[in-house]
Amino acid sequence: MCDDDHGTGHESGMNRRALIVTGATAALTLGSVTFASGAATPASGAQETRTVRGTLPAGSPDFVYVPVEVPSGVNEIKVAYTYDKPSVPAGTQGNALDIGVFDQHGTDLGGRGFRGWSGGARTEFFLRVDDATPGYIPGPVHAGVWHIALGPYTVSPQGLSYELTITLTYGEPGVAPQPVYPPERAKGRGRAWYRGDCHLHSWYSDGRRTPAEIAALARAAGLDFINSSEHNTHSSHAHWASEAGDDLLIMVGEEVTTRNGHVVALGTEPGTFVDWRYRARDNRFGRFAREIRRAGGLVVPAHPHATCVGCAWKFGFGEADAVEVWNGPYTPDDEVALASWDATLVASVRENRENRENREWLPAMGNSDAHRAPDAIGLPQTVVLAEDLTRQAIQDGIRAGHSYVAESKNVSLAFTATGPKGEHAGIGERLEVARDTPVTVRLEVTGAPRCSVRFVTDQGTLLTSDPLPVAGAGTVEWRTTPSYAAYVRAELRHETAAGPVPGAMAAFTNPIFLGEAKN
Repeated sequence: MCDDDHGTGHESGMNRRALIVTGATAALTLGSVTFASGAATPASGAQETRTVRGTLPAGSPDFVYVPVEVPSGVNEIKVAYTYDKPSVPAGTQGNALDIGVFDQHGTDLGGRGFRGWSGGARTEFFLRVDDATPGYIPGPVHAGVWHIALGPYTVSPQGLSYELTITLTYGEPGVAPQPVYPPERAKGRGRAWYRGDCHLHSWYSDGRRTPAEIAALARAAGLDFINSSEHNTHSSHAHWASEAGDDLLIMVGEEVTTRNGHVVALGTEPGTFVDWRYRARDNRFGRFAREIRRAGGLVVPAHPHATCVGCAWKFGFGEADAVEVWNGPYTPDDEVALASWDATLVASVRENRENRENREWLPAMGNSDAHRAPDAIGLPQTVVLAEDLTRQAIQDGIRAGHSYVAESKNVSLAFTATGPKGEHAGIGERLEVARDTPVTVRLEVTGAPRCSVRFVTDQGTLLTSDPLPVAGAGTVEWRTTPSYAAYVRAELRHETAAGPVPGAMAAFTNPIFLGEAKN
């Protein structure tokens, strides 16, 4: 139950709770917080403040909405909040409370009323027509019922006690700035391999770097393109234009951060917001995946086997355009993601053969998910064969799987399969030859000292090379047939002292498929 402390001597209904359904996800809406209701609008610069206190029990809904009745004449709304963090036994989740806001258009799923989200990254925010806290959308503060959105991410057994302080400032609204977005193309080199990092966070969500700092680090990492992907907000989109240039394509998107996994909306139209308030059981994700694609973006589930609460991917891959297999420094959950992704390749081959049809396969990519120092931007990076350095061309290359993932700008790969009559296929392509035709698979490597090459097929790892020389360059060839290997992909692994256990990843490719496609 909740109690209120408005300091005005009247009840606001905060002790009355109603369980409603928003979309298909249970949400709790509390009683309204009221402000001035007289005929006269307070003087310009005047402020009114209300304080709301309450306690959320363990097992609370994903979202709790606090309605705020905003009168006319307001030009700024500011919200600060605190909550308790009691001690909990080892292995038990403590309290974590996210926050955001929706304006007078309401909280319906789809986000027409969305005005910002900072998750747990900030303890206060403001917004007005000409400015807002990072994570929030500048714009008019119109009269009507706004909603502060609380997201009890985890709640301790003792419950979560919170306090909201809401301050309204009266005055003329000011002038809204015209948003400027980054261009959709950079100079490029025509058809070439381009390096990028498509999962990055700035101070517009829970990162600590500015867009300028991120762009500088991206250039230093040898990147040609990046994608902005803030948690559950598009507020950064209008803050990247000055950082783009002939040498750096900047795409914008969002990391849609649900309670059942995260997905990168990669390269959407600037200003696109994608809602996140649903779980897999609600059967809503397909709707928002289609919204991402209608907005010109790719649907890329992120870190699908991450171990943080709510991070593992639970929606399946039927709507995905690619999957982020490698996220940040290579760890055991990346190894699990790699094995799971490889299983999808095997499934695509099986369905191709059994059903005599071409089932689309799911390309892999890698991104840094960098938030703050010492997170390294471009570790890893996806290297994409694209017709030019434009948003559309980069997306086309990612969607087609014409890419590999490398730990840094130092690592370069050339991976091909050839037949006896000059037939040729590269990464993400199919070598169309008969089942018993001899095929030569070739990997050329630079920048990978003492790494070993592994060729992985639908049967598993069929070749592991000796370590490359200290100079880091070398070529490995392997001969096979489509009947023996339905696809081949390459891995580049660091040395390890753990015997048969593979070393940390230095690079891996998307597959080359072998054999005639079934029609």
